[in-house]
Amino acid sequence: MRVLVTGANGMLGRRVVEAFSAAHEVIATARCSGDGVEALDVTDHAAVGSVLRRVRPDVVVNCAAYTDVDGAESDGDAAYRLNTLAPGHLAWACRDVEAALFHIGTDYVFDGEKGRAYDEWDTPRPLSAYGRSKLGGERAVVESGARFWIGRVQWLYDDRTPNFATRILDLSRRHPMLRVVDDQIGCPTHARHAAEQVQRIVESGRYGLYHMSSRGETSWWGFTRALLDAEGREDYLVEKVTTDAFPRPATRPRNSALRNRALELTIGDDMPSWEAGVEEFTRRRQEMNW
Repeated sequence: MRVLVTGANGMLGRRVVEAFSAAHEVIATARCSGDGVEALDVTDHAAVGSVLRRVRPDVVVNCAAYTDVDGAESDGDAAYRLNTLAPGHLAWACRDVEAALFHIGTDYVFDGEKGRAYDEWDTPRPLSAYGRSKLGGERAVVESGARFWIGRVQWLYDDRTPNFATRILDLSRRHPMLRVVDDQIGCPTHARHAAEQVQRIVESGRYGLYHMSSRGETSWWGFTRALLDAEGREDYLVEKVTTDAFPRPATRPRNSALRNRALELTIGDDMPSWEAGVEEFTRRRQEMNW
C-alpha cells in the first residue's frame, strides 16, 4: 500500500509515518521540505491535486492542522484555511485519483455538556473557532464523496515533541508548586497509540467515523499528578484550580471525553488506558535521560 502523510513533521504525523513504514510505502509531506519530507501546502488546491496525481497514493492520512486553539479566536481565517478548506482539497483530490482519505478530527467539536463520554453518534456543538474549523473539515470530507475515515483524537502527547506533558514537567522543575485546572475532563492519549490505531483502521478497510481515545478519563490536574507520580515525585505540590483561574480567549469543553464506540462495534477497541500511556511516556524519557 502506498500511503501519503500530510503534516509529517508534527507530533502525530511523525508517529503515523513510523507506524506505516514498517509494512507500507510512505510518502511524508509537510509545508516545508527536509529530512525525507516532501513539501506540500495542503491549503493550495492546485498543489494538492498535482502531488496526488503524481504520487497516486492508495491512502492519504491528513495530520496537517492549525492547532493553536486560542490563536484561532483572533486568526479564524488561518484556522479555516488549514482545518476546513485543506481537508476538502485533499478529499476531492483523493476522489479524483481513487484514493481513500483518513482525516484527523478532535474532541473540540463537542461542547462538553453531555456529562459523560461522547460517542460517534452524538451531535457536535463546538464552542470555539478552532472547534468550528475542525468540524467544517469533517463535513468537507464527508460531502466530497471520497472514501474516507475520520478519526477523532484528544489530549495528544508524546515524549519526542513539546506538548502539555513535557511542558508541565519542565515547569515543575523550575517552580516549587503548580496550579492546574481540575474541572476539564478528557482522555490523555499517547501519540504512538493513536498513530497505530490509524494504521489498524486503514488496514481493516472499514470506512467511517471513529473515536480513537485512550480508555478512561481524568482532568488536567489528574494527568499532571500521574506524570509526576510516575517519576517518583509524589510529594510535589499541585494545586487544583478551576478553569476560571486561567482565562483564555477560546472556551474549552468541560467534559469532552470520547468513547470509542465505533471501534467497539467493528474491529474492536484495543486502545490502552491513559495510565498505560503515562507509563510508556515516563519509561521512554528515563531511557533517554530527559
